Amino acid sequence: MYRFLFSSKWLGYLLLAAIFASACVFLGRWQMDRRAETLAEINRVVTNYSATPIPFSDAREQFNQLDPAMEWTQVELRGTYLTDGQRVVRNRPLNGQPGYEVVVPFRLASGETVVIDRGWLPIGNNNPGAPDSVPEPPAGDVTAVVRLKHPEPELQRGAPEGQLASIDLAAYAGQLGYPLLTGAYGQLASETPPAADMPFPFPKPSTEEGTHLSYSLQWFAFGVLMFVGFGYAARQQARNAAIDAEDDGTPQGAPHPAAGAQRRRPSPPRKRKKATSEEEEDALLDAQGY
Repeated sequence: MYRFLFSSKWLGYLLLAAIFASACVFLGRWQMDRRAETLAEINRVVTNYSATPIPFSDAREQFNQLDPAMEWTQVELRGTYLTDGQRVVRNRPLNGQPGYEVVVPFRLASGETVVIDRGWLPIGNNNPGAPDSVPEPPAGDVTAVVRLKHPEPELQRGAPEGQLASIDLAAYAGQLGYPLLTGAYGQLASETPPAADMPFPFPKPSTEEGTHLSYSLQWFAFGVLMFVGFGYAARQQARNAAIDAEDDGTPQGAPHPAAGAQRRRPSPPRKRKKATSEEEEDALLDAQGY
């Protein structure tokens, strides 16, 4: 019944189904990998974001090379802002609004210097390409609590004087002329004493898982449905062949007569010759015994 599946046409259909299903499995696994990354990020936020700040002495190595598991960890820093090195970072949208971020070098009591991202500013109305004003950080000794963040890669594009294209700490240090700890920077959580005017604080990162799981299940389902559709089409083909066989009298599974071949017609019965009148009379006399 299903011998047609071994034809070149149906083998081609099967190959296409296998290719499509393989692509669906690949996309489903990709969504699962993205979900795993999202869950790991959520776990870091939940664990580190609001935890008790640790002193700089316990986090110094993180400023040389940040462990991904330590991202968002709160660290307490004591020192002074170096306002001469202040920069604004371009193209930093927040909640769908274009704007900037303000980064400032922070000289610790130990003599080492780290970078603090103090917050977000909207685009300016008075001076295109720059914020209208940049709030000054507190002067003198400051205690700042920051959350650890990875530095950003270098972008192959320039920026106006006093601005950065990204938070690339190595490139930033080259502009300043003095060394920075380039393994991480701090996103400001609070500072004491507080400044008279502050950039907008950063919102807490989302802890929503998103739609990665549902998308992955959809892709896996598409791959299964492709084979279900193939099986349904094969079943319909077999049923149609069985119906055709019943209609022309061919036993199910037997080969059909070749297309265009004519069936052999039975020969008509031969006509018997009519007996002559003399033969009929002789036969009648024989029957009577004469």
